[in-house]
Amino acid sequence: MSLPPRLQNQLSLPLIAAPMFLISGPELALACCRNGIIGSFPALNQRTSDAFEEWLIQMNAGLDDIQRENPDGPFIPYAVNLIVHKTNPRWEADLKLCEKHHVPIVITSLGAASHVVDAVHRYGGLVFHDVTNRRHAEKAVEAGVDGIIAVSAGAGGHAGTTNPFVLAHEIREIFDGTLILAGCLSHGEDILAAQAMGADLCYMGTRFINTTESMAETAYKTMISEAVSGDIIHTPAVSGIPANFMRQSLEAAGYPMDKLNQPGALDYGEKLKPVDDEAKAWKTVWSAGQGVSGISDVVSVQALVKQLQEEYGNARQRLTAL
Repeated sequence: MSLPPRLQNQLSLPLIAAPMFLISGPELALACCRNGIIGSFPALNQRTSDAFEEWLIQMNAGLDDIQRENPDGPFIPYAVNLIVHKTNPRWEADLKLCEKHHVPIVITSLGAASHVVDAVHRYGGLVFHDVTNRRHAEKAVEAGVDGIIAVSAGAGGHAGTTNPFVLAHEIREIFDGTLILAGCLSHGEDILAAQAMGADLCYMGTRFINTTESMAETAYKTMISEAVSGDIIHTPAVSGIPANFMRQSLEAAGYPMDKLNQPGALDYGEKLKPVDDEAKAWKTVWSAGQGVSGISDVVSVQALVKQLQEEYGNARQRLTAL
C-alpha cells in the first residue's frame, strides 16, 4: 500500500468519485469532500478557461467553509481532470489555472507528460494518471506521476478491456506508488476487494451519476436505474476512443448498431464548440459502466457514502469471520 502521506488517516473511505464529462461539477465534488471522500470534475465541463477558473475559486472557498465548520476535522482534497491531448486547445491554459489555484490533485488523461507533473509538484500537488494497459502505465511511471488509475474492463467512459485482477498486478510489477482501481465498483465490498488486490484507492464513477448533486438529467439517471450489465456497449464510434455507453442511448441517438466498431473522430476541441450535434458532445449518448446492474436508486452523496461505509464494514466483518 502506498497512500500519499497527506491522504493517510484522512478519508472516510479510500475512494475518489471519478470526474465525469458533463456530470461532475463543484456541487458534486464539494459534497464528496464534505463526506470524507475525494470529489473531482473535468476541466472541460466548463466551456471556457475563465469559467473553469470560477469553479476553482468556488471549490477553494467551499473547502474553506468545510474547514471552518469542522476546524478539527481532516482536510479532504479535490481533483481536476485534464485531457492532455493535442486536440484539446485548452489544456495548457487550464494547467496554469491549476497551478495558480493550487489544485490538490490533477488527474491526467490521454497523455502522461512530465512537465505537467513538474508543474503540479512545484506547488505541492499530486498527479494521478489513468491508464487502460501496462504500456500506458509504463509511460506514466516515466513521467513521474504519483498515482496510476487502472481503468479496467467494464468501467464507464473511456474504459479498457483488461480484467482488473490482471491489470492491477501488471501495474504493481512496475509501480510502487499509489494505485487506484476503476471499473464496475458500486458497493462498499467492492472497495474492500480492491484493497485486497493491492489498490490504495478506488475510483467510482457510474454510482455517483445517480446522486442528487450530479448534473445528469433525470432521464439519464432513470436509464441507469433500469439498465443491466448487458446493456453496456464498448465502442469507439462516439469519441474515437473505445468507451462504454448504454445501448438504449446509442439507439436513441441514431447510431447504427451494426457499425459501432467504426471509430468516430477524436477531437476534444470540438467539445468546446456550440453543440449542434449533441451526440458528439455526449449530450444524448450516455456513458455508464457495467456496474449499472447494482444501481437502482438516486440518493444524496451523504446517503451514498453512509451506505458504502456500512457495506464496507459488513464486508470486513464477514472476512474476519472466515
